[in-house]
Amino acid sequence: MSHTDYIKSQEELDLLLSRPSAQLLESIRRFSSPLVIVGAGGKIGPTLAVMARRAADAAGCALEVIAVSRFDATAPARAWLEQRGVSTLCCDLLRADSIGQLPESENVIYLAGQKFGTGKSPAATWAVNVVASARLAERYAGARLVALSTANVYALSEVAKGGSVESDPLTPLGEYANSTVGRERVLEFFSLRDGIPLTLLRLCYAVELRYGVLLDIAQKVHGGKSIDLANGYFNCIWQGDANDLILRSFSLAHCPPTIWNLCRPEVFSVRSVGEQFGELLGRPPRFAGSENPNALLCNSRPLCDKLGEPSIPLAPMLRWIADWVRRDGCTWGKPTGFEVRDGKY
Repeated sequence: MSHTDYIKSQEELDLLLSRPSAQLLESIRRFSSPLVIVGAGGKIGPTLAVMARRAADAAGCALEVIAVSRFDATAPARAWLEQRGVSTLCCDLLRADSIGQLPESENVIYLAGQKFGTGKSPAATWAVNVVASARLAERYAGARLVALSTANVYALSEVAKGGSVESDPLTPLGEYANSTVGRERVLEFFSLRDGIPLTLLRLCYAVELRYGVLLDIAQKVHGGKSIDLANGYFNCIWQGDANDLILRSFSLAHCPPTIWNLCRPEVFSVRSVGEQFGELLGRPPRFAGSENPNALLCNSRPLCDKLGEPSIPLAPMLRWIADWVRRDGCTWGKPTGFEVRDGKY
């Protein structure tokens, strides 16, 4: 496919992030209404929900899309979703009196989770990642479930081996990573007990112009700050591609659950990406330290073979982000912590 040279505004960005593929138009025709997306108020949920809405409209499907989150009265994401034809519902899975508000559904996407702030409040992280997951699974015992997990469930892997595979042992570092293993185990338990078809997707760095590991590196180059090379390799995926694959992964749901790594199939070098941003931004990158032989990496070949490779390669992502940073485009001010090697967030 062809790629636009530059992304001029947040409106244009959100249109690109929510643009459905031809494959999604075909698969969404098989969805029963409503599609419920729990945890839809975060970084991925809004454009994923709107992608589902756009796909259903383009396919001529009478599919209601319901975005569920702990929206507060002034949450901009809630108004943004409703303006684009997505229904919204405020629900806190940690409150028993909220669970009954969740609508009936045969197709549920579960995005909720907590990462940053774990060091200061590990108990809250465990509650969000484990307790809420159990309540969600109990509520939707009769549904197909797609649940987002994270590459942090893995230990650091040897770069030369191409990243962790889904059958590798889960021996993660830190409270956050261990709580995400807990989330997976709880969802697996309810899937096996209640016969819930479940897809678990271990995401490794969704990126766009306002957030992500590529933005972090570009901002350091542009600001003349040094880039730590200790965690010198990474995976990532354009968030629009991640949205598309998440929505299409209902076809992979099974009991016992199926587990897939979600990212582009390549392993990228922090040094190389920094150098490419240096050329695009006209500023020499500064590096600190040297690369270790291991990093937090995933091998996504099985998912790519099953559903197709993500459509947006690295080159346009770098070009878009460099231009965005040069023009001081809006960002969320939330660094990914890609440099972290001890699991402390």
